[in-house]
Order: sequence, then C-alpha cells, then structure tokens
Amino acid sequence: MRGFGVDIGGSGIKGCLVDLEKGQLIGERVRIETPQPSHPAAVYAAVARIVEEFGWTERTGVTFPGVMKHGIAYTAANVEKSWIGTDVDAGLEELLPGTVVTLNDADAAGIAEMRYGAGRDQDGVVLMLTFGTGIGSALFTDGHLVPNTEFGHIQVDGEDGERRASAAARDREDLSYPRWAERVDRYLDVLESGLWLDLIIVGGGVSKKADKWVPLLSTRTPVVPAQLQNDAGIVGAALVAHERDQG
Repeated sequence: MRGFGVDIGGSGIKGCLVDLEKGQLIGERVRIETPQPSHPAAVYAAVARIVEEFGWTERTGVTFPGVMKHGIAYTAANVEKSWIGTDVDAGLEELLPGTVVTLNDADAAGIAEMRYGAGRDQDGVVLMLTFGTGIGSALFTDGHLVPNTEFGHIQVDGEDGERRASAAARDREDLSYPRWAERVDRYLDVLESGLWLDLIIVGGGVSKKADKWVPLLSTRTPVVPAQLQNDAGIVGAALVAHERDQG
C-alpha cells in the first residue's frame, strides 16, 4: 500500500513515496530549496518536479505552511503573502498528473506521529509541535485532530512565540542548545498556561538532536521527540491523500 507526499516548507520542499503500512519512506526523498521569492507558481513547479521524478500519477498529498481549508490557503507566515486566498489544490492539479489533497504541514506531521510514531495509541490531549522556519502545531483529543491550530503565533513576552523559539531563530542567533532550550521552555510555559496536555511531541529537523535540549525542559507535560522526525509531514500527507481516495 503506497502513497506519495510532498512537504512544502519555508526553506525546502521535499517529497517521497511512502509505505503506508509501515509509515516509512520508500527510498530516498528528494528535496528542493524553496524558491525565493516563494510565489505560488514557482512552488507549484518545484512540487511538480519532485512528483515527476518518482513517476507518480495517482493522488498526491501536499502540505502547506499555513491554515488550509478546503484547498484554500488562509495564512502564509513563512512564504510569500500572495498565497493568501489561493486555491492550492487547483494550482497544483494544473501541473500534476493526479488529483491533490492539501493540508497544514504541522497537521500532516501530527497525523503521521499519531498513526505510526510517538503518539500511537495515545489517548487524551496531545500536542505536536514542529520546529523549523516557524513553529507548527497540531492538537489531538483522543486521536482526533483539531485542524489549523496556529500556536506558533501565540504571544510570548510581546512577540510571536516562533520568532524567538523556532529552529530558524536558533540558527539566526547562533544559540547553543541550552540557550535555545530556555526559549523553548518559556514558549511551552505560555502554552501550558492555557492547555492541560497529556503529551507534547516535538518534531522538525531539531528532533534529531532531541537529546541535546529536550531533557533541559521543565514542562509539567511529558515531552518526547517525534519518531518520524523530519519525514512526518511527507508521511502524513501521503496518508491523508490515500484515505481521502478510499473514502
């Protein structure tokens, strides 16, 4: 049982075939730098290149770093603002051989972790956070997604939480893992003031180095690294597209 997912990010676009029984990539993923400026037409072309490289012709799952409702982008925090109001499904389907299902990138990653990874069989309230160009969030109650949460934009000490606590902020300011962990801790403290969570899953590229910063956090909620790490968005997109096709 195979699917195909593409994960659009602020810095890179990556895609691969996915084994939907195991929740694993089949072969090596292809990654292309996100075009700058990241206008829709340029990004669509990059997605089409990735899909074509694998010869995939069926339904494709595609993530987008913003609020997505019925194929329409409503926000675009870390890509060009011209995306807002764009029918992403329609734009991609002009270039791809099969139909397209789009969803928020963190929602896709969370869906993958809840099905195959750190959130598997986890009841209660689970929050997936992806640390990258920004901070994406996916909230689940007893395994059911609450779509399009934008917790990266919750105000922390007068500015968006992701402005100070994203992985990009760590790179931009050349912060050590302990210094950056202090910022993540403060961000999570603000989240926990309004959410009584049972589990926090942290993903994105920095999840590969979870041992360097997760043990430094002082949250009341258990925090675990994403098991699918930075492939979760691709896997989740492929899974949603496949299940939409079956439905």
